[in-house]
Amino acid sequence: MSDLVRLLERKSGDALGRLVTGTERDHMYNYLKLLTKWQKSQRLVGSDEPSWIVDNVIVDSLLFSRVLPAGVRSVADVGSGAGIPGIPLAIVLPEVEVTLIEARQKRASFLAAVIREIALPNCRLLNHRLEDLGRQLSARVDAVVMRCAGSPTALVPQLLGILAPGGVVVASGPPKRAVIELGSWIEIEGPDRTRLFWVYHAA
Repeated sequence: MSDLVRLLERKSGDALGRLVTGTERDHMYNYLKLLTKWQKSQRLVGSDEPSWIVDNVIVDSLLFSRVLPAGVRSVADVGSGAGIPGIPLAIVLPEVEVTLIEARQKRASFLAAVIREIALPNCRLLNHRLEDLGRQLSARVDAVVMRCAGSPTALVPQLLGILAPGGVVVASGPPKRAVIELGSWIEIEGPDRTRLFWVYHAA
């Protein structure tokens, strides 16, 4: 086992708070390889350095699992981009149906390749803008996850259109808490740093 695989296995386990299975480790490593390969021709994330991807893509995505309520059966990753956090969540939550929503064609092509090559039966892709989904989502989802660069509350009106009653929105937040009108902040201790998440429960 290479040093990179050991690093991936250890930090993923730390993020989840449990041991990573061999299948999970292999799927995440294959995702890492695909992302590194595609990154050379398309700027999908901030770096093609594998250890950076482990920390800032995979581990960061896995921390979402510690914020999602127990019993969630369906999750939509809005603005999935390079599959963050949807792909790692689909790998470690095989009983949860994960829908990746990504409007940009190049990123959607990458996501389709990942779903196909890793063989994730619980994961599907919708290459649409959030506001144009229409009937593409056959049922509303229990949870929405997303990485958010701006105000996490800005998309709430649109997200309510795909969120089941009583559902939850979880967004990774900025390094420091900001004043918000909706939802609340929660801190999760990761392997190397504390991560801030914004959580909103729909009525």
